Amino acid sequence: MVTQIFRILVGGLFIFSGLVKLNDPMGMAFKLHDYFAPDVLNLTFLNPLALSLAVVIVIVEVVLGVSLLLGYKVKWTLGLLLAMILFFTFLTFYSAWFDKVTDCGCFGDAIPLTPWQSFTKDIILLVLILWLIRFQSSIRPIFTSRINTGLMAGVLLINIGIAYYVLRHLPFIDFRPYAIGKSIPEGMKTAEELGLEPPKYLTFYTMVNTETGEEKEVDSDTYVSDRWWEKDSWEIDGDRTKSKKVRDGYEAPIHDFVLELDGEDVTDAVLSSDHIVLVISYDLEKSNPNHHPRVNAFVESAENAMVPVLGITATDAAKVEELRHEWQMAYPFASADQTTLKTIVRANPGVVVLKDGVIVDKWNPRDLPNHYFSGTK
Repeated sequence: MVTQIFRILVGGLFIFSGLVKLNDPMGMAFKLHDYFAPDVLNLTFLNPLALSLAVVIVIVEVVLGVSLLLGYKVKWTLGLLLAMILFFTFLTFYSAWFDKVTDCGCFGDAIPLTPWQSFTKDIILLVLILWLIRFQSSIRPIFTSRINTGLMAGVLLINIGIAYYVLRHLPFIDFRPYAIGKSIPEGMKTAEELGLEPPKYLTFYTMVNTETGEEKEVDSDTYVSDRWWEKDSWEIDGDRTKSKKVRDGYEAPIHDFVLELDGEDVTDAVLSSDHIVLVISYDLEKSNPNHHPRVNAFVESAENAMVPVLGITATDAAKVEELRHEWQMAYPFASADQTTLKTIVRANPGVVVLKDGVIVDKWNPRDLPNHYFSGTK
C-alpha cells in the first residue's frame, strides 16, 4: 500500500511539474540560461541549446510520470526518474548553497519556490523514488503491454504537440504579473504603499582581525549596535560582503519596469496612456525578421486609429537604428531590462496593448488580429 501511494505521489508530481513548465517552455529555457551563466555553472556553450533542452526535460518529466502510474517498463522508468531527481537535487542544492539562482523554476511561474524549498522537495522525492526502486516488484502494469505502449506513444505525441503550439503562439495560462487583465501600476506598488509588512534584508560583513587573522560574520544590525567601526583591530573584508533576506514579507511582483527613451524616463507616460501599443523584443537581433512585416501592418492600423506605438528592447541603440531601417520599423524604441521584457511576453517580438497601465491584450506576431482597432477596440 505504501509503495502504491508513493507511486501515485511521485508520478503525479512529475506530471504536474512537467505540464506546468510545458505550458511555458521558453520560461524554462530562460531559467536554464540562468544556470548556464558564467557566475553560476559556467556552461555558456549550452545557451544555444537551452530551448531544445527545456522542451526535452519537461516532456521527459511528463512521460516518466505517466509511465510510473501505468507501470510501464518499471525498471527503466525508475532508473530515469532517479537520474532526473539527482540532477534536479544537484541544481537546487547548488542554487541554495551558493545563492545563485533564487527561483529554480521547478513549477514554472505557477508556484515560485525558494532554493531551499526546492531542495527539500527534491530530497523528499529522492527518498520516495529510492523506496520505489527497493520495492519495484510491487509495481504492476495497469494494462497490457500493447495498451501501455500505445498510451505512452499518445502521451509523447500530445506533449510534443503542446510544446510546438505554445512556442508558436503564447502559453495557455499566463502565471506572470504581466498577464492579460493585470495592472502594471498596481503590481509595482510597494508593501508600504499597500500597508503590508515588507521583507527584511540584512547586510552581512566578514570582519577580519588584523592582529590574529580571526574572522567573524556580523550582520548590519549587530555592526551598528555593537559599534564595530570603533574596534581598531577589526576590518571589513569588502569582497565578502553580502545581503540576505532574513524575514519574508510582501514584495511587489513588478519591480523593474522602467522605460527610457532618448535618455528620459517615459515609464509614467506609457502607463498613463489611454491606449498604447508596445512592440517588445528582448533582443532585436535575435527576433524573427519574418514577423516584422505583420507587426508593421498592425502598427499601421494602430497609428491610423490614433493609438501611439512604442518599441521596447534591451538591444544596443546603434543596432536598433540599423534594424529599424532594415525592417522598416517607423516607431521609436525605448530601452528596458532584458529580463523584464522576457517576462512580459514570451515572443520575440511580441505585441502588447496597454490601457491606463492595464494589459488588455498580447500576441505572438502569428496571432495578430487584422481589425483590432475598429469598432469598440
